[in-house]
Amino acid sequence: MSRNPTGRALRLLSLLQTHRLWRAAELAERLEVTERTVRRDVERLRELGYRVDATTGTAGGYRLAAGAHLPPLVFDDEEAVAVVVGLRAAAGAAIAGIEDASLQALAKVEQALPDRLRRRVSALNDSVVSLQRTHGGAGSVDAETLSTLASACRTTEEVRFDYRRRDGTDSSRLAEPHQLLSAGHLWYLIAWDLRRAGWRTFRLDRVSGVRLAGRRFAPRPIPGGDAAAYLTASVAWIVEETETR
Repeated sequence: MSRNPTGRALRLLSLLQTHRLWRAAELAERLEVTERTVRRDVERLRELGYRVDATTGTAGGYRLAAGAHLPPLVFDDEEAVAVVVGLRAAAGAAIAGIEDASLQALAKVEQALPDRLRRRVSALNDSVVSLQRTHGGAGSVDAETLSTLASACRTTEEVRFDYRRRDGTDSSRLAEPHQLLSAGHLWYLIAWDLRRAGWRTFRLDRVSGVRLAGRRFAPRPIPGGDAAAYLTASVAWIVEETETR
């Protein structure tokens, strides 16, 4: 049993930050305490400003809810490294208006890293080379567009948007968004186009006017079972078609 209330509360917070619903018995097992102690620790987090929702019944449990402000976050070593790597990538990504914010957040996180994690991040950064596409040109992606599509992928909700094709013509799309991917400074959406009844790959710098359609969908298996492989094949086909014209 953990006898350090502060350390135990931080561990509890780390579990709740996954935003899944945790049953009291599950939390008690993870923390090696009783369910009564879990309830006391939840109350301690609430006193510190964290909004922890509780539901009763056989399917009940605890979940960390969104509050009016962002409270301090707790990361383990792997999560901290992932956050720094992600912020460094975002600082150089083609997302309009996000570069400065990413750099500011990166500076705050890196300042708090212990030396052992600084060395891990540095080694990872030195060992990874980002593939940058030099042909075709890439415009910036609106952060709200990216956020809306990411949310729609997560909640499996249909979206409507306007799309400018390679020949410069515009079209309206209704699609089931499945996966967002980045390749260098280009962002792509893999989606099932409902009006064309087929899979399509959309470049996000050509997407505008994204809005949720208000209908859920059942996810379909992406061809080949791998989004990255499908994107690679799609982009290669587009480039080959363009170059042979």
